[in-house]
Amino acid sequence: MADNKLYKIGITHGDLNSISYEVIIKALSDYKIMELCTPIVYGLVKAASYHRKYMEMPDFSFQFIKNTEQTSNKRPNLINLFDEEVKIELGSSTKVAGQMAERALYAAGRDLKNKNIDAIVTGPINKHNIQSEKFKFPGHTEFFEHYFGGQDRKAMMMMVAEGLRMGFVTNHVPVQNISSLINKDLIYKKIEILNNSLKQDFAIDNPTIAVLALNPHAGDEGLIGDEETNHIRPAIELAFHNHINAFGPFPADGFFATGGYRKFDAVLAMYHDQGMIPFKMLGKDGVNFTAGLPIVRTSPAHGTAYDIAGKNLADGQSMRNAIYLAIDILRNRERQ
Repeated sequence: MADNKLYKIGITHGDLNSISYEVIIKALSDYKIMELCTPIVYGLVKAASYHRKYMEMPDFSFQFIKNTEQTSNKRPNLINLFDEEVKIELGSSTKVAGQMAERALYAAGRDLKNKNIDAIVTGPINKHNIQSEKFKFPGHTEFFEHYFGGQDRKAMMMMVAEGLRMGFVTNHVPVQNISSLINKDLIYKKIEILNNSLKQDFAIDNPTIAVLALNPHAGDEGLIGDEETNHIRPAIELAFHNHINAFGPFPADGFFATGGYRKFDAVLAMYHDQGMIPFKMLGKDGVNFTAGLPIVRTSPAHGTAYDIAGKNLADGQSMRNAIYLAIDILRNRERQ
């Protein structure tokens, strides 16, 4: 497989009142990206035109198409999802924005299932306004796990930046529920997913994984909690028995403060904020990757940022990195 193959990368427009269109347009404004892939945005013609106007980018334009068979490689492509007028209220969470975000996800998902595109890069959504009778997921990771994984295929949220890869045992769950969800089987499954992804998606032959503790000071031998003794260490021991280089559990504070993460190919956090706080401090322009599934889905590692929507202040580098990572993973998988 030649590295100059042009993959079709579907990009969902996310929440149209957020910075999503801004970062998509900025990421695609360097037409050199067309030398690496064929981008196809699932969005709205009128919304794209509205955002391009306030961004004062008259030289940028989309090729408007009806389906993936009409793609052009002269300009980024956009499939229009809805012909009627949609009110744009920058910086606000609205029902119609959630409906349009949902529509983009299912349209791109169908095309990926039908092999009309090769990967999906998702724009940021509002997890509240997207909820509907059909969409009842706390985030993209859970949606794609349901849509492409089924009961036997489990997904894992992995954050990726230069020098740091972060996997998670639990994702978008209330803090009060975390301890009850932590168990040996789940931790081992996530170690296994992370290890397989490092090999398949990142082409690392013999990866090493650091596993974080749940409690302060790794539980202090049961004084501050017993999850490390009863669940985390047994999962690490099982992984090591099965020839996976997993180590820990490490107390999270000292692990990041001393730069311990630099010694490993990836880190496995027990819960969302335990991993996301150090990642966002250390991982500039990071990417969210859904590991463990047969498909490739990435996204920028930021949210809707309503507070700066419409101000032309958003940086498109994380979105651009998400597109690059999707291409890299596709190439690595084809080299297997």
